[in-house]
Formats: sequence, structure tokens, C-alpha cells
Amino acid sequence: MAHTFNLDTYITFLTANGNRYSGVEAAKALHETIDAPAHDTISRFLAAGTYTPSHLWKHVQTTVDKKSSLIVDDTVLDKRWSPKNELVGYHWSGNEHKAIRGISLVNLLATSGDDCIPVDYRVYEGSNGTKNKNDHFIDMLDTAKKRGFEPSYVMADSWYSSLANLQHLQALQWKFVMGLKENRLVNETKGTYLPIRDLDWTTKKVRKVWLRGFGFVLVAQIIFKNGDVRYVCTNDLTLTDYIALSEQSKKRWTIEEFHRGIKQTTGIERCYSIKKRSQLTHIFASFVAFVKLEFNRLKTGISWYEQKAQQVRLGISQAFA
Repeated sequence: MAHTFNLDTYITFLTANGNRYSGVEAAKALHETIDAPAHDTISRFLAAGTYTPSHLWKHVQTTVDKKSSLIVDDTVLDKRWSPKNELVGYHWSGNEHKAIRGISLVNLLATSGDDCIPVDYRVYEGSNGTKNKNDHFIDMLDTAKKRGFEPSYVMADSWYSSLANLQHLQALQWKFVMGLKENRLVNETKGTYLPIRDLDWTTKKVRKVWLRGFGFVLVAQIIFKNGDVRYVCTNDLTLTDYIALSEQSKKRWTIEEFHRGIKQTTGIERCYSIKKRSQLTHIFASFVAFVKLEFNRLKTGISWYEQKAQQVRLGISQAFA
């Protein structure tokens, strides 16, 4: 009788695997276990999965701090060599600086201090879906509110700082630190609007301005070591110190570390099935696998990457035994 392949088995496979994440590889890895599964058993498991982003919550709800900062950002799973994949479309890649074939995810991360816990995500399907990225942004934050979150700040880059999104955060009575595009109109003198880039930025300072359509915010210009210039704003009118606002804004980069980590440690980009349902099951399992790595990191201090390396070393040691 074939092994009943389930979510826990698949997550263990993703966590322990080095670079091959196919059903065939999983079957080979388990071939010496009792009732080892056939690779088509694993394919059926993926295709039959009914997991949704809401199922991720039960894996994190007892550990996450609901007063954490919440960070929203999107990433693209590279699928340029999978043209017939049912979930793949063209999406803008910040790393590639162009549109590539892939699966677009909008993610919600909770962080308080050193932790890095994904609490929600959405698959953005472009023209094939019914919601855009800003819809997903609002949906995830509304869900977080229902789950009892009262974040210290909500953070995102300028893509998500539309007037509607800022007003929604204000309605939730949440503080935010958001990027602003350089052409957003502000004024320091009533009735005179100008792009934020045209304010006097000769000194590093936080300025109180009226953001058109919204109200008073604090804004700052941040220049990175590579020369990139970014503008940030907050509705926390007590955050008047430039260094404090700058440091708070930099915390948004935690989600970039998460994106890199989940791609390099769980094989989230490496499901070879072309079926939409199979991809969704694999994505969900990858999130849970990452959560397990993160919880172990918080407990032991061992990084996600070192945990993976230890699994590889164990295999090599057994080869020489």
C-alpha cells in the first residue's frame, strides 16, 4: 500500500531538500521508508490541495506579536522557463528591472525586533484575477484588524501609498511609515502645492506638510549609500527626529530579507507542475516551511541558511559513513 503523502511530509521534504523539489525527487528521497510514495501520489497531493492564505494563520497565531509592525510588499516567483503554467503571467521584477514571466505574490510580514513572520499573502493574477495589488493590500490589513492586530506601524514602499490606501490606514486608526513618489503634491504654505522633490532638502530634516487629499504628515528625504533618493511620510506627527524616522523606514527592508530567504530555503519557485492548484499548494507549503525555519531560528539562533546547510552536511556525512 502506498504511503499517504500529506502536508507535514511535504513540508519536511521542502525544509530538508537542497535544490531539487520535484515529486520525482521526493519519491526518490523517501524510497527506503515504509510504504514509500510513488511520484504520482505526490502529484495528486499537490493537485488536490485546497489550502488558502487563511490557513497560514493557524501556524503563526500563537507566536506572533500582534503589536508588531506590519510590512506589505510584493515579489515575483521566477517562472520564465514555464510558459504553459496556469498561474504564470508577466509581472514587473524589481531585481530584473523589467517584466518577467512569473507568479506575483503580495505578502504581509509581522516584525517586532528580530522576528520575521509572514502572517498573510495573496496571489496577484493580473488580468486573469478580480483584484489588483492595492485591493490585496486592503484585504490583508482588514483581515489583520479582525485578527486583533494593533501594529506599531504599517510600512510599505511608494507603490502602496495611494491616497485611498493612506485614507484606509487612517480609518483603521493605524500609524504608517510609507514611501512616497517624488511627484506627490504637498504644501507648507496653504494653497501652494509642489512635488515633494522640490521642497528644500539642503539639510537633513523632517518637515511637516499637507499631503494633497489627505492632511498633515511628516516627510523626509532619505539618500542611500548608492545615491538612490527616497521619500517617506508618516501620520505619526510625533516622529519628528530625522534619524528616528529614517531608522523606522529602514525596517521595511526586513521583508526583502524574507523574500530572499523563502526563495533560497524552501524552493517556492521550484514547483514543476503547470497546474494552478498544484502551484497554490506548493506556495502554501513553502510559507509553512519558512515559518518552521524562522521559529527554529528564533529558538536556537541558527540562521535559515545554516539550518539548510546542516541538512546537506548530514547527507554528506552519511555518504562517508
